[in-house]
Amino acid sequence: MLTEQQRSDFQENGFVLLPDVVSAQERQTLIDQAYRIIEAADLDMSSRFSTTDRSQIQHDFFLSSAQSIRCFFEEAAFDDNGQLKQPRAQSINKIGHALHDLDPVFKAFASRPDLAELAQDLGVSIPHLYQTMVIFKQPRIGGEVTWHQDATFFYTEPSSVITYWFALEEATLQNGCLWVEPGGHRGPLRERYFRDGSDLTMAPLDSTPWPDERSGTAVPVPAGTLLIFHGHLPHYSAPNRSDRSRLALTFHVVDGALTYDSRNWLQRPDLGPFVMGDSQD
Repeated sequence: MLTEQQRSDFQENGFVLLPDVVSAQERQTLIDQAYRIIEAADLDMSSRFSTTDRSQIQHDFFLSSAQSIRCFFEEAAFDDNGQLKQPRAQSINKIGHALHDLDPVFKAFASRPDLAELAQDLGVSIPHLYQTMVIFKQPRIGGEVTWHQDATFFYTEPSSVITYWFALEEATLQNGCLWVEPGGHRGPLRERYFRDGSDLTMAPLDSTPWPDERSGTAVPVPAGTLLIFHGHLPHYSAPNRSDRSRLALTFHVVDGALTYDSRNWLQRPDLGPFVMGDSQD
């Protein structure tokens, strides 16, 4: 499905951009369903998500989201009195992480055969979808996502995780588009996120400096674009202080032919593997 040039771009740069992968109708269906989930959810007001202060993450709620659908608030969603600054639909950081298993709309989208073929074209022989997130990057309060590598959280030996990042809305410099370090996937894995029971620890592995906005490259994209990138590719997104949201849907896909590390934070023993391209009936 990918051209030789696209495969070459992925090998050289660590990412490939594919325009018009998600139609306008599909995008609207996914967006509408995401907001329906928020409105129907029994929200835990303590469930905030932050990459700049991980102490805000409530561990039990976060860990249980591996096999359920949970809504997480933006860290800046609340005022000093603990009240939401904006309507709750404009206060959620993300929805995760088993949407592809438990929600029929997201399950149908994740079951598209072409999405499995893309993973196989990039060397993932048995694409297992472990995590799905809708990331809102809310107007005015959308939080920064610090530089990181996704293999930190989805470790296999050898490394196999690839990320699908679908732009459900236009991503611009103003509303917090992704930044990447082209070629940075050839560098070492800098951190591992370990789970021990209900304890979570970020452990340093390598002292290679993270890129910044001088060495990184912004990737603004129109709605409907799919960005696929290597699990070692450093990437980042800035806060959103604009008046426009930046909705994205992300998949984290690991090769089922390899052993998924039991110390990774996300474990799904009750759900079993979601094999992309297979019938999920």
